[in-house]
Amino acid sequence: MEIRIEEARDINAIRAMTRAAFKPVLHSSQTEAAIVDALRDSGVLSLSLVAVEAGEIVGHVAFSPITIDGVEKGWFGLGPVSVSPDWQRNGIGASLIEDGLHRLLAAKAKGCVVLGDPKYYARFGFGVDSGLVLDGVPAEYFMRRVFEGDVPVGRVAYHQSFEAK
Repeated sequence: MEIRIEEARDINAIRAMTRAAFKPVLHSSQTEAAIVDALRDSGVLSLSLVAVEAGEIVGHVAFSPITIDGVEKGWFGLGPVSVSPDWQRNGIGASLIEDGLHRLLAAKAKGCVVLGDPKYYARFGFGVDSGLVLDGVPAEYFMRRVFEGDVPVGRVAYHQSFEAK
């Protein structure tokens, strides 16, 4: 399997694979593909990686800047992350996340946040922090990983692209 930065020729495959990946997910808004497209169209898809197996895109992860109390502080949000239904539970999502986090660290990002299952994301160094708040979600599902510097305190906001339908 190869992990690489997305290319223009990948966009339709990313969209289709993301839709398929989230179709059976009960807690999904079914807007994940639209969110990735909106992030890209807005120019804030900071890091977009694909997993390719035998010439087919089988996974994708997106990273985009977040604000804390309305200010960009070098922090990013992880997600959406998706893996083709036929390829799930093979470590592809984990490989994409790890690769993306290493690239953010190398690019001197200060940290990353994620909304998701604490048991899953703890393996990547994410932990709950009551000082960072994402309105409208249970605190135990919103986590952060510090790369450098102090942990900021405040209200986190994702880009408006996360409201895409």
